[in-house]
Amino acid sequence: MSGLLSSQSALRLDANGYRDLAKRVDALTETETDIIALMATFACEVHHSDDRFDWTGFYRVVAPELLKIGPYQGGHGCLVIPFSRGVCGAAARTGQIQRVSDVDAFPGHIACASSTRSELVLPVRNRSGKLIAVFDIDSDQPNAFDESDGDAIQALVDSTFAR
Repeated sequence: MSGLLSSQSALRLDANGYRDLAKRVDALTETETDIIALMATFACEVHHSDDRFDWTGFYRVVAPELLKIGPYQGGHGCLVIPFSRGVCGAAARTGQIQRVSDVDAFPGHIACASSTRSELVLPVRNRSGKLIAVFDIDSDQPNAFDESDGDAIQALVDSTFAR
């Protein structure tokens, strides 16, 4: 089970697993230029790589200070999120990774799904450094993400969308 930590046969990425995921995403997307196709493929690969990932997807910048859903994997999400609200809005507003161990303790959290317990949201920039989206991973487990998850997924986001 290379690249994975086994805990009662749960799929959980470790450093090797993140490297393997990066290789798969790169191989699948290396010649793709359509942003929606890139996002759809990226969300699918990440979502199915780790059992902690209950909802995985993008909120795209569609207007000043406004995010709109898609592409994503998992149940329904919020359709529109202003930069002023929630964990996704905070990532868009600050341009920094948001790692929330307990969403109920996050001021202004938007409960798009009642099953979400923790969240990891990363800014997505294009080659010129412009914010084009945020990448959101929700987990139905509390405290599901650590700093290494944020660093590994941010590196993957950057290598895919800022190239």
